Amino acid sequence: MNRLFSQGLLFLTAFIWGTAFVAQKIGADFLQPFYYNGLRFALGFLVLGIFYYFFGKKVNLFGKKNLISGLVCGLLLFAGASLQQMGIQYTTSGKAGFITGLYVILVPFLGIFLGKKASKAMWIGCILAFGGLYLLAVADIGGKVNGGDFLIFLSAIFFTFHVVSIDLFLKSVDSLELSLVQFASCSLLSFIFALFWESVTFAGFRECFWPLIYGGVLSVGVAYTLQIVGQKKVEPTAAAIILSFEVVFAAVGGYFVLGETITLREQIGCVFMLTGIVVSQFKVKIKV
Repeated sequence: MNRLFSQGLLFLTAFIWGTAFVAQKIGADFLQPFYYNGLRFALGFLVLGIFYYFFGKKVNLFGKKNLISGLVCGLLLFAGASLQQMGIQYTTSGKAGFITGLYVILVPFLGIFLGKKASKAMWIGCILAFGGLYLLAVADIGGKVNGGDFLIFLSAIFFTFHVVSIDLFLKSVDSLELSLVQFASCSLLSFIFALFWESVTFAGFRECFWPLIYGGVLSVGVAYTLQIVGQKKVEPTAAAIILSFEVVFAAVGGYFVLGETITLREQIGCVFMLTGIVVSQFKVKIKV
């Protein structure tokens, strides 16, 4: 498998992840957040497990390290996914995609507190991205932040801790086993919360069938697998830049499928955020 093909797989991953925001937005009209995520991650768990089963991968889900790491990552994934699904009810899929994409910058920013140095490119990217976030999430100068956008921002923070935790745990556990346990625990936690705080109807399940298939089978199961395969031949920084284009696909998908529109101010904010996300990934010396 050559490098160009691997890059294509990563772009396909970004496309699936980005357009999955549209599926989540549609799903929010028929299923409440915890039920939707419980089903979505259960489907993702099944798809990923079946895929590796047929490739002869032996899975040991019940080892102590696998359970602990998977549960920790699953808890963080549950928090991020729940806040994201709650927030997307009150904002557009495009804005949700851009704000969620902040984790690409927040991950290296968090690394500063773990003793890692930050490049000038990362600082410039942070300034651009957070300036764009202000333009995108605040209606006008001195105005209030949209509640949905705020929930999405909180989800990006949990996704940041989730990514950092995965990086730490992968030094001692298998990536497949970690993923399967975290998907299963995220799904289980979602169902537990749903049983106590949400209600559901058969009609809701029926109307949400295709959004669930897209959000669970494709976004969680298939896209995760494509990411693993694609990143084997692509340098990490380049992979991060390609995957960050999910925010663009989220906005495009929202426009064509849901008819979402954004103001000129919000468009400028999107440009700032995307530029900041991409710039932050360059490990080069920038004169300032």
